[in-house]
Amino acid sequence: MKLDTGTLMTLSDMLGTVAFSISGAVCAIERGLDLFGVVFLGVVTAIGGGIIRDTMLGVCPPASFTDYIYLLLAVGAAAAVWTLAWLATRGKRPARFRDDPVLNVCDAIGLGVFSVIGVQAGIAAGFEENFYFCLFLGLTTGVGGGMLRDVLIGEIPFVLRKHFYAMASLVGALCYYCTRLAFPNGSILVSTLLVVGLRVCAFHFRWSLPRLPVDGDKQET
Repeated sequence: MKLDTGTLMTLSDMLGTVAFSISGAVCAIERGLDLFGVVFLGVVTAIGGGIIRDTMLGVCPPASFTDYIYLLLAVGAAAAVWTLAWLATRGKRPARFRDDPVLNVCDAIGLGVFSVIGVQAGIAAGFEENFYFCLFLGLTTGVGGGMLRDVLIGEIPFVLRKHFYAMASLVGALCYYCTRLAFPNGSILVSTLLVVGLRVCAFHFRWSLPRLPVDGDKQET
């Protein structure tokens, strides 16, 4: 069965929602949040970027508040992560996810999918000729939820400090913007996989953009 671009975008959006919700839920569990906190942080991570994007596009209310499937997917994924973590530990010892390859792949998938969807949202809203705005929407959709997550747990947003994160989103958004007319459906897959590949390589090889040292620096592992 051949999928049209709209259907493929919808399926990608669902996949990104689940992937980012898992990432947010894991982050919440590691910081000792309760069940509500885990689900809430998972939902914020999953739909936060889309809410920021829709607000910039003048969509009111944002799509996440009119199509409940995304909220339900985010809640379900976060609750599933909490349940699996509890079953694995019986609630008697900390659940450890730090630098887990599966977690990083989930985060990379969410970043890739949402970076593409953000660009497409700008194009669909009539801003196809505004190259900068479309790329900015892709970046915002990709990293917005994660930034809100990090602010809520009192950390410097991950996107500003580690592992080639925002640049991977921009590269994926640029790839989709430049290739969408040549092969509409294929460009979605290629652009998403490009972001995933960059993020996985950045995690494995510890790629980061250069920065100046500060007092109290410790070598990252």
